[in-house]
Amino acid sequence: MELIKARLSLLVLITTLVGFLLGWNGPLDYFLLGATLLGTALSACGASALNQWWERALDALMKRTEDRPLPAKRLHPRDALLFGLLCCFVGTALLFFFVNLLAALLAAATIVIYVLVYTPMKRRTTLNTLLGAVPGALPPLIGWAGATNDIGVGGAVLFLILWFWQMPHFLAIAWLYREDYAAAGFRMLSVDDPEGFMTSRQALLYALGLLAVSLLPTLLGMASPFYFVAALILGILFALAAFLFVKDRTRKNARKLFFASIIYLPLILGALVIFKSSTLQPFNLLPIP
Repeated sequence: MELIKARLSLLVLITTLVGFLLGWNGPLDYFLLGATLLGTALSACGASALNQWWERALDALMKRTEDRPLPAKRLHPRDALLFGLLCCFVGTALLFFFVNLLAALLAAATIVIYVLVYTPMKRRTTLNTLLGAVPGALPPLIGWAGATNDIGVGGAVLFLILWFWQMPHFLAIAWLYREDYAAAGFRMLSVDDPEGFMTSRQALLYALGLLAVSLLPTLLGMASPFYFVAALILGILFALAAFLFVKDRTRKNARKLFFASIIYLPLILGALVIFKSSTLQPFNLLPIP
């Protein structure tokens, strides 16, 4: 459970499910849904295992990760590597044979970007967070592709919502654990920003970007006007939490922003599913007679 980062994998499952439900029309195909969720879950578990295998020496340098199975020597690195590779292979194979090629390719891209690109970038440039948010935003797109065998505008919007959400979420974590990241040599923005000016302002910038893209589902006909109201209220409250972090850059406000992100995501995803539109006609805020 620790090796696969169970909470993160659960989040992947939830976002994949939302993507599938939003893309699907008609009576639900439970076999296709189950294959999409299982394949994506295994791929995510494998990627997490491979990430911990790669960073096991660095995890031993940080208090927040020193008790993970590999740095704590409760698990042999070879076993973690083989387990991760097996999960990745089986997960993408399930998607290829029982869902569609597009979903399998997206899962493979998630693994490659997360393990082979994002993981080594963390010690080279502060831009790693921008790229690291990509594999985190792909699961709902995998779900959408599993349901539609296409990406489309709807899938792209889901990707953008998850990408923008991750930025203030990650920046809050980076500020809370900036000493740990510095000890491991990770190039996080918070490490090079001791006063927190850039970290907090970027968190607010991305929260405002999230507010804007979260309104697109209604404007594009994916969700009803009720969703628009819910997204507007949730986005304003989330942006307010980021603004408080800008105003007073303390651990307390960073923690508030982190918890606000945790509360925001299931609410916005739930609103998307509940207020899913049955039509594809865009909602006009200012109807012209």
